[in-house]
Amino acid sequence: MIAQPTPKGAWKITFLLFLFMLVNFADKIVVGLAGVPIMTELKLEPEQFGLLGSSFFFLFSVAAIVVGFIVNRVPTRWVLLVLALIWALAQFPMVGTVGFTTLLICRVILGAGEGPAFAVATHAVYKWFPDEKRALPTAILSQGSAFGVILAVPALNWIIVHHSWHYAFGALGVVGLMWVAAWLVLGKEGPLTQTAAMAAAETRIPYFRLLTSPTFIGCCAATFGAYWALSLGLTWFTPFIIKGLGFTQEQAGLISVLPWVFGAAVVLLTGWISQVLMARGMSTRGARGVLGSAPLVVGGLVLAVMPYVEGAGLQIALLVFGSGLCGAIYVVCPPMLGEFTPLSQRGAVIAIYGAIFTLAGILAPFVMGSVIQHAATPIEGYMTGFTINAGIMVASGLSGLLLLWPNTERARLLREASQPRFA
Repeated sequence: MIAQPTPKGAWKITFLLFLFMLVNFADKIVVGLAGVPIMTELKLEPEQFGLLGSSFFFLFSVAAIVVGFIVNRVPTRWVLLVLALIWALAQFPMVGTVGFTTLLICRVILGAGEGPAFAVATHAVYKWFPDEKRALPTAILSQGSAFGVILAVPALNWIIVHHSWHYAFGALGVVGLMWVAAWLVLGKEGPLTQTAAMAAAETRIPYFRLLTSPTFIGCCAATFGAYWALSLGLTWFTPFIIKGLGFTQEQAGLISVLPWVFGAAVVLLTGWISQVLMARGMSTRGARGVLGSAPLVVGGLVLAVMPYVEGAGLQIALLVFGSGLCGAIYVVCPPMLGEFTPLSQRGAVIAIYGAIFTLAGILAPFVMGSVIQHAATPIEGYMTGFTINAGIMVASGLSGLLLLWPNTERARLLREASQPRFA
């Protein structure tokens, strides 16, 4: 079988969508980075701050599902433009004097705008790459999250330390508008879209069968554990460094980059290894399913050791290594779903997958805040929260190892869909 060529301009669009995800995660991290100044100025308890972190995800999943169905009919170019505009505008109210309620509402609106982001960006980039070439662009797209944090944290932390956390939000609003302008000029729809003839020839699979398939359930379960760790990192990593381990805001800004640097290496390495293994003939069960799930189990076991070691340096190292391994699953799940989902249904399925696993974002920050507030000491609360995270990661990784069989999924689903149904 001759490999389908990559259309001209595919890597330019990939880079623009990488920047799209970069802005997306810079927007996410700012509350956690400014957590201590926000809690101090607004006089928030840990549970309230946990609620603030969770509020970002209140409409995240709903918006992801709604927009997922929209992109089956509306060009992704325009959907991406609207989403980025919402992000930018949601940041500007924080520039002035703001109360807890206003901050909460703006984070809910921002979450609604960012909920569909990765699914829509993935759907858009898949219109530029055939299936066998999608692992690396998916990895690059995922790296927008890591680089968004790596590049944004030092800059935003400098603004927080030398000016105010209010201006950090304003800076993100300006950056968001800059991306909107760039995409308006350079963004295009990919040519690998479905024609009328292809749509007529394509066998549609009932959504119930797609969403109850073992691989879909496995992707949701595995990525749920990874996202639990990620949402804790977004909200609680910097406060843990400052209030739990005693570092200053300036020092914490530098340390907060470490999980994302390691996570970036994990994601890029996973994407490269996956494509090499597939090129050598390995099934996607091994080259995607096992490759993405096993690191979750290892990462969870690493985090479980944290409460039993002494020294801030070693605790940070275990936290960075354990949570960073989660990144592998983000690279492999969208391509696995793309393997067995008909093109006309792919945008919705990837969006529903995203809506389900990001429910971890509602739970994790608030659970951590509640545990900290009711613990005897803050450090004890943090360690209990990370132990809960460890258990969830191990369970989710084992679920992935058990359920992810994308190489046989499409044939089974098509066979089931073709079977006559009797009343």
